[in-house]
Amino acid sequence: MTLSPETEVLFDSHRGHQYNSANPPLYDSSTFHQRILGGATKYDYARSGNPNRQLLEEKLARLEGGTHAFAFASGIAAITAVFLSLKSGDHVILPDDVYGGTFRLTRQILNRFNIHFTIVDTTDIKNIQRAIRPEARLLYLETPSNPKFKITNIRLATELAHRHHIDVAVDNTFMTPLGQSPLQLGADIVIHSATKFLSGHSDLIAGAVIVNRNDLAEQLYLLQNGTGTALSAQDSWTLAKHLKTLPVRYNQSVANAHKVVQFLEQHPAVSEVYYPGNSDLHLSQARHGGAVLGFRLQDETRAQAFVDALTLPLVSVSLGGVETILSHPATMSHAAIPQEIREARQITWGLFRLSVGLEDPTELIADLNHALKEGCDD
Repeated sequence: MTLSPETEVLFDSHRGHQYNSANPPLYDSSTFHQRILGGATKYDYARSGNPNRQLLEEKLARLEGGTHAFAFASGIAAITAVFLSLKSGDHVILPDDVYGGTFRLTRQILNRFNIHFTIVDTTDIKNIQRAIRPEARLLYLETPSNPKFKITNIRLATELAHRHHIDVAVDNTFMTPLGQSPLQLGADIVIHSATKFLSGHSDLIAGAVIVNRNDLAEQLYLLQNGTGTALSAQDSWTLAKHLKTLPVRYNQSVANAHKVVQFLEQHPAVSEVYYPGNSDLHLSQARHGGAVLGFRLQDETRAQAFVDALTLPLVSVSLGGVETILSHPATMSHAAIPQEIREARQITWGLFRLSVGLEDPTELIADLNHALKEGCDD
């Protein structure tokens, strides 16, 4: 019987082994007994493999419709592994609305290794075409992007890239496997900051990469093992448990976010709302608009006053928790980007990103309305 992704995350293939417990045991061990010297053994050293990480990776692969998944110690570690699968002289095409941590990684670290990056607006397929060089090896996409929720046509972008023998990686953190399936749309690599919706409880840091090609899987395992960036047994065990509630958590957040969007779009103190659900292109490749949105204050000088007047949202970095999280990209997720580049991309003082949680949406909207009136009205 074929199970839906929602059912898959509720299913553990290692149910407590001997005692058939509801939750798999935690194998909190750095090393494992080897009975035969030089013989094959499933686990030897936890950096190379652990039963909890294996279970988690199996679940992640099934969720994304891939054949292999790799759990990393953070989202940026997962992104780094993808880039380190390249070699000196290779070329990467990046979106101009890329996450600030990815920008810092490419601009300040990976360029030391002679890996070249070109930044373009990937929402226009012609820009991708113009950026392709003979040495191009990877097209890296964020769709929806962060923090302005720009949408790239994954099907067209992958078709173009594959004609030039270029692999395509998609950061699917915002939409999760329940909202968007990049591998089914032609992508070669899917990346997650599993810290966000996949975990959903703001209690661990994790990343994941999912593929359906053996050659990519071999490279990623070499990097995961060889650089020591694999997710720990404890965090793998915790994340696998959190996945059991992913459909309930995520679907409720999506429904709540839609109501918040409707409120913000009609509020006079808000000049713009950025929401993937308003894009026909996005809805042609995703199942809904997701649970994260952006908005800009009409009077950007009142950003701090707006924050001061809020009571419900957590004002913080990150997203995807059971609590609503309000982020300020200019000073948080995109602070690593130079100010002149941020301003050119309209990442200004009055721009906010809202990850809608599980609070009563009526209460959340009332709190936002109060803050917009008290903090932004004269």
